[in-house]
Amino acid sequence: MKTLLICISLIRCGNAALPIVINTWPFKDASATAWNVLQAGGSVLDAVEKGCARCEHDQCDGSVGFGGSPDETGETTLDAMIMNGDTIEVGAVAGLRRIKNAIGVARSVMEHTHHTLLVGESASMYAENMGFIAEDLTTNTSMSLFTQWLKANCQPNYRKNVFPDPTKNCGPYKPGDLLRHKWKGRHTDIHSHDTIGMIAIANGHIAAGTSTNGANHKVPGRVGDSPIAGAGAYADSTAGGAAATGDGDVMMRFLPSYLAVELMRTGMEPSTACKTAISRIKRHYPSFFGAVICANTTGHYGAACNKLPGFSQFHFMVAESQSDIPFSKSVDCF
Repeated sequence: MKTLLICISLIRCGNAALPIVINTWPFKDASATAWNVLQAGGSVLDAVEKGCARCEHDQCDGSVGFGGSPDETGETTLDAMIMNGDTIEVGAVAGLRRIKNAIGVARSVMEHTHHTLLVGESASMYAENMGFIAEDLTTNTSMSLFTQWLKANCQPNYRKNVFPDPTKNCGPYKPGDLLRHKWKGRHTDIHSHDTIGMIAIANGHIAAGTSTNGANHKVPGRVGDSPIAGAGAYADSTAGGAAATGDGDVMMRFLPSYLAVELMRTGMEPSTACKTAISRIKRHYPSFFGAVICANTTGHYGAACNKLPGFSQFHFMVAESQSDIPFSKSVDCF
């Protein structure tokens, strides 16, 4: 029988024994994969890579990996990043085509180049040259999503100030009058979790990573927060790790993962650091969709989220030595 443990709190949500793995959303198999890597003697980087890769393989919620979130042309592309908290090295890819193992390519960028981020077709060519297998990322599911979107006059979409009216029509679009509108939130589906973000801590080492197929029906070429260090995730082995999930176009403007880690460096408790990072975004975008997870060097962890209709709690996974299996925790959004 599966065991499900729930904690509901914003302050001091968890005290864990090290080592620990924590990830966004109830992606239990990803947590278990990462935890098993640590138990077998693997590094925190190995754990994050394999945990995120499990979600890519399993197509977690259709928002990670191949066959999900087609863009305006119907193509699925992937974003991922991984960060070494010891060296502050980062490897990332964005707009990756044809390659299912995005987190693996991100680690390759970190370990086999002096760069941090590769994008688009060139990132895919790099991956193929490094031995990654080229495969079609489109599935019947993603093609069906795209077809239904076209039939609905391309609604919703991410265009503004263009002609024809993007709220009623498909493109192609041309520039229109620049209108000032108060930001009211976009068409983010809060039931499409959009990203796995993971933190692993063991033996004084911290790593963090992310993987996603981005926003559904995005403008081709769009890159969100997930592959951006300090936005999608951040790790520093002297302070802690954090990862974010939600409306990446908004969240990346505030570097919430970096902010949370720097707050933990000052001694702030992880849940409070997460809440502070969310509050900073909320002051400017009260109706944004998002959450942050945090863990410090001592194994304390927590999370915070912005409350919206239909999104009053945020669930995340924890794996640590006090339990034989990963367990779910949750926080009340505020």
